[in-house]
Amino acid sequence: MSDVIRLFVEKKPGFDVEAQKLKADLKENLGLSSIEDLRLANRYDVEGLSREEFAAARDTIFSEPNVDRVYEEAYPLPEGYRAFAAEYLPGQYDQRADSAAQCVQLLTQGERPKVATARLIAVKGGLTDGEFRKIESYVINPVESRLASFRKPETLGEAAAEPPDVERVRGFTGWDGAALREYHARMGFAMSLEDLAFCRDYFRDTEKRDPTVTELRVIDTYWSDHCRHTTFLTELDKIEAEPSPLRPAVEGALRAYLAARAEVYGGRAAGRPVCLMDMATIGAKLLKKRGQIPDLDESEEINACSVQVPVTVDGKVQQWLVQFKNETHNHPTEIEPFGGAATCLGGAIRDPLSGRAYVYQAMRVTGSGDPRVPFEKTLRGKLPTRKITTGAAQGYSSYGNQVGLATGQVTELYDPGYVAKRMEIGAVIGAVPKKNVVREAPRPGDVVILLGGATGRDGCGGATGSSKAHTEKSIEVCGAEV
Repeated sequence: MSDVIRLFVEKKPGFDVEAQKLKADLKENLGLSSIEDLRLANRYDVEGLSREEFAAARDTIFSEPNVDRVYEEAYPLPEGYRAFAAEYLPGQYDQRADSAAQCVQLLTQGERPKVATARLIAVKGGLTDGEFRKIESYVINPVESRLASFRKPETLGEAAAEPPDVERVRGFTGWDGAALREYHARMGFAMSLEDLAFCRDYFRDTEKRDPTVTELRVIDTYWSDHCRHTTFLTELDKIEAEPSPLRPAVEGALRAYLAARAEVYGGRAAGRPVCLMDMATIGAKLLKKRGQIPDLDESEEINACSVQVPVTVDGKVQQWLVQFKNETHNHPTEIEPFGGAATCLGGAIRDPLSGRAYVYQAMRVTGSGDPRVPFEKTLRGKLPTRKITTGAAQGYSSYGNQVGLATGQVTELYDPGYVAKRMEIGAVIGAVPKKNVVREAPRPGDVVILLGGATGRDGCGGATGSSKAHTEKSIEVCGAEV
């Protein structure tokens, strides 16, 4: 007999806002006017609790009696309804399940139970099989979730096989171009074929051995455009402004850039490559060269842009550090809108937070195609624009609310240019008394502490995934690179 207890929690009529919103979404955007009603329930499978402990948690953690209906073990599907359930993929972080398990542990003061969740969606109406599958594909993003079985599992424990030794790529140093091309395609590397050939030559001539898969994956990550900024560091040998009304302005800006290079680098300018990264940073370098930004805070740490600011506290002037940081998460939000936008804000928070600053304000600027475009006009291999736009807004809001961060400006730009690739930018500002910041260089023997809660596979391959050229099949194979 299974020790797993199953529970369905559904909002009562009048409180079922999410269900009614999804119903309206399906009717309006999928054109399914035959839908008469839609019901939505959260399914919990719980293991590791006694019946008494479960009873105590049932109406305090898993549900709210004043707004929820609760069904144990089976959901009473009314006549005329068809239902399916969606659950996260194995290894994907399930915040609802994790939060429920933590809350139950606080209640019982015992071991943390295992919790798995799914969403059950029941629809009533004259739907064909094709229309019902259309709803499933609209609701379920294959990057993060899948159809869930209605059968209750015997246990929620996951058997973890002992991982094998790290594979060595046998014969790698002797491969010819054809073998390298086949391996490059099979592994889905972000680095170019030329980069892989360079690795082959290095391991052959310097290391004199074949590499491991891990070594090649690490190189692929650190050589990715996301980490190495390959695009921004590409040397520009010849720059021409195309004919347009803006040509004089572009040429004027280019002349100003070249003049700034000459002033900043002096005799070294000829040996410094012209690239987009240099164009982006030359202004700050010029101001520093002229001594016009004495309040710039500089250190070996590069957490965020850090500026020294005098602040009056209780009538006394203190020196504070104000830090600015922004993060772009275009690719992650494109394939997994909620998590991509949530971790866009999280990534922006991370850097000033690691600089000891209290992050207190944010800004969100995004670019999207028209979310009103019908579902049928969705580009092949992409999520519907409306799903990306609304899911991203929910993800950003969720992360910001959990950390208590106020977002003072939210601007979304709608343009056809953002249909193929969304723009997702999060920016934050933080501050800290300068005297509270202690900066020391790391030394051999220092203790490294890994601190944090449970997580999933989310983010694995994010650096390389966001650096690849993507096709209509990317959403099927790239995983939750958020």
